[in-house]
Amino acid sequence: MLVEPEQITPMHFHWTKTEDIINRGGSNLVIQLYNATPDERLAASAVTVRMDGVRCSVPAGGTLTLTSRESIPLTAGNHHKFWGTQARVLVGQVSVVNDDNIDNHFYEPVGRFPVVEEDEPPLYYLTNDYPQYLNRRSN
Repeated sequence: MLVEPEQITPMHFHWTKTEDIINRGGSNLVIQLYNATPDERLAASAVTVRMDGVRCSVPAGGTLTLTSRESIPLTAGNHHKFWGTQARVLVGQVSVVNDDNIDNHFYEPVGRFPVVEEDEPPLYYLTNDYPQYLNRRSN
């Protein structure tokens, strides 16, 4: 994905998904971290992660800066948000398979799939389109 300077990915965690976030180049990528509490809030505890295999701990709400070619694996229950600095950042993400409809928990409500007023039939379906359009065909 391309992350523009100051373009913020909203604070969120995943129930089951683990992912590696990789700065592929361009500028620095800043990641803010919290642990999740059992009631899905931001924990006050320090977050322990491995950045390129090196174990490090940051205070709750602390940030780590990934320079070009650095990576960080995030586990389920790690609240995180990230943004680029000075210039566009090319970010790679390697993760296990997950269902965005049930695995993402955003700290503050955000619209995941915006409503689109369709004025033509789709050429290709998105994953979340199949139930809507397949049901129309059978009627």
